[in-house]
Amino acid sequence: MSIASKVRNGAFTILNRLLFGQLRIALLRAYGVKIGTNCNIYYSQFSTEHYLIEIGNHVVVSKGVQFLTHDGAVWIFRDKYPDLDLFGPIKIGNNTCIGLNCIILPNTYIGDNCIISAGSVVKGKIPDNSLVMGNPAKVVMKTNMQEKLYLLSPNKIPTKNLSYKAKKQKIKAHFKAE
Repeated sequence: MSIASKVRNGAFTILNRLLFGQLRIALLRAYGVKIGTNCNIYYSQFSTEHYLIEIGNHVVVSKGVQFLTHDGAVWIFRDKYPDLDLFGPIKIGNNTCIGLNCIILPNTYIGDNCIISAGSVVKGKIPDNSLVMGNPAKVVMKTNMQEKLYLLSPNKIPTKNLSYKAKKQKIKAHFKAE
């Protein structure tokens, strides 16, 4: 990551902590987060790929929520595959509440009229009109199987050593994002 990118991300983090209400929402929009109307977003952590996050109308995002648009676990395969990166968008539907300290993982689509309870770890498609709670984390397979899944992923995008601008262009092109 270039020095300019680090400074830009540092400034974003500081402003995101200091600003509130519509000022925070304006900052998030300026960084590429798509946010609908009548939203309330408390201090939360938005991933480095802000432009892959979309929040509908009348959504509340509680304090401490983390939006992750990339999968850092590819780290254990980095020696073998130095350019391995995995990304995924996040979309939150209308009239939805994301509770305190939730973690929203890549490739997550939360429907309309949903409640995501505090501390939940969410990944995948959540249907409309759902109440979601808990951490589903459990061992489901060995790492050699996960390695194969990473390598087969259609969202595997090599972005290491690219500038912020080049990385953004490559990811946006992959997801056909504007």
